[in-house]
Amino acid sequence: MAIQPLAIAARTLTNALGRGGAASLGALRRGESGLRPCDFEDAGLPTWIGRVAGLEEEPLTGEFAPFDCRNNRLARLGLEQDGFGAAVRVARDRYGPDRIGVFVGTSTSGIGATEHAYRQRDPITGSLPATFDYPHTHNVFSVADFTRRWLGLTGVAMAISTACSSSAKAFASAWRQMRAGFCDAAVVGGVDSLCLTTLYGFNALGLASTQPCRPWDVERDGLNVGEAAGFVLLEWAEPGDDRVLLLGYGESSDAYHMTAAHPEGAGATLAMQQALARAEVLPEQVDYINLHGTATPLNDAAEDRAVARVFGPDTPCSSTKGWTGHTLGAAGVTEAVFVALCLEHGLIPGTLNTRQRDPKLDAGVVLENREHPLRTALSNSFGFGGTNCSLLFGRRDI
Repeated sequence: MAIQPLAIAARTLTNALGRGGAASLGALRRGESGLRPCDFEDAGLPTWIGRVAGLEEEPLTGEFAPFDCRNNRLARLGLEQDGFGAAVRVARDRYGPDRIGVFVGTSTSGIGATEHAYRQRDPITGSLPATFDYPHTHNVFSVADFTRRWLGLTGVAMAISTACSSSAKAFASAWRQMRAGFCDAAVVGGVDSLCLTTLYGFNALGLASTQPCRPWDVERDGLNVGEAAGFVLLEWAEPGDDRVLLLGYGESSDAYHMTAAHPEGAGATLAMQQALARAEVLPEQVDYINLHGTATPLNDAAEDRAVARVFGPDTPCSSTKGWTGHTLGAAGVTEAVFVALCLEHGLIPGTLNTRQRDPKLDAGVVLENREHPLRTALSNSFGFGGTNCSLLFGRRDI
């Protein structure tokens, strides 16, 4: 039996392409990337990043000063776009502040604040500065706590941290909590910000490219780290609902390796199959797939095998990482909003920067933008340790 769909009542997105969903849609249509040579703090790395401009000059103040860190600044910036806060206030009046849940994905939360604190240790005692506030910055729950306080919500709240699938799995968590009756609506989001830990970490793994990333390209050589904040307001869909709907989700954990994907895409296959089954949708009914598509040699190959196994070679698919970089814990919601935009505007985005598809890969990867009406689209998010999540969105009567 298909799950009861959830409708996207409001959404917002901020990333290297700009503030608000219109900036992302415009860049997708123009084929303009937000990637730039790495200029983050003093990171001396020959790579490219997807950086949100202006965060350094926009601190949190007043009652929110304890939350001040790059990650929560990015969350606040995201929440202020696209009339999202106003939409939540309307929902809050309708459902009550205690009946709207908050589910936010992040991988490193405000670890940048801890990096700064360790640089300011007392040279004699090694003590961290008294101004360092771990619970309100670095703690994984910090961004979920900040989000619910900023929006004036008092219901169930949780942070999901499963690496790059974090904010995709937040959708699944929200559906289950709503189905169980713990909330009537949900703010689902993802926030991840640039920090030295991730930049140097991916570089140490040999996964950071020295050029703009090129998913599915025969010469792909790695990813670019980005940052983003995205949020959606979910509520139960109504009969005849013409909004974008969450039709199904699939989750798996293949636990093949600490960082590498299962080479045959076993967990990815299961996640996609579960999403289709929950929605009672056949593979041939899916009009577009937004790939996880990090542009690393092994991950793209593994995802390709999984997509080809489930969908064959004809379903149009692409990776949008060439626009934003890999936004890690925010990738799931970033690309979910991209998919919603694509469904609304009849757009299949190309795969930016990719010049020659790897002939060893079989999925139907699109290199140039296509204008085409879409009814159903899938978004993939796969993280370290085999934490996989696929989300199926669509527009249809129920």
